[in-house]
Amino acid sequence: MTIRTILTYPNPLLRQKAKQVGTFDKELEQLIDDMAETMYDAPGIGLAATQIGDSRQLIVVDISKEKRDKDFMPLVNPRIVSSEGQQIDEEGCLSVPELTSNVKRFKKITVAYQDITGEAAEITAEERFAVVLQHEIDHLHGILFIDHLSPLKRQLYKKKVKKMLAGEERPSG
Repeated sequence: MTIRTILTYPNPLLRQKAKQVGTFDKELEQLIDDMAETMYDAPGIGLAATQIGDSRQLIVVDISKEKRDKDFMPLVNPRIVSSEGQQIDEEGCLSVPELTSNVKRFKKITVAYQDITGEAAEITAEERFAVVLQHEIDHLHGILFIDHLSPLKRQLYKKKVKKMLAGEERPSG
């Protein structure tokens, strides 16, 4: 397993729409293992392939019951097929460092996906797990959680990132 580099905003690759996975092979299994290792190293509770620069529709999410466990679930070609209710929950993102904010999401969703072998499956999730799935599926469509924020909050974050990037680009000495 290899820990991959997580892309951060404003990297343009984060805005690209992912393509469907059609080949279920050892290379895909390796990518899934790398994504899980990367997610836990970050540490995070979900990761989309687009966050590591891979344009396939693939996410991994933590399903551990205990903090010390590392039990994850890969979802290939996931799509929300039904939703109900609303909730507001605090979100953060490995690709959007130094920002957390409340985001409105569906309270309950059903996601159709394929497993690691290509077999069709569905999962129904509620509350926090539903938020994680929606957040990661958004990544596959080039949507970041900051896109769900008010224009003012989004603009303040963009200014902060510009300052951070400007600080990194200053010549040393």
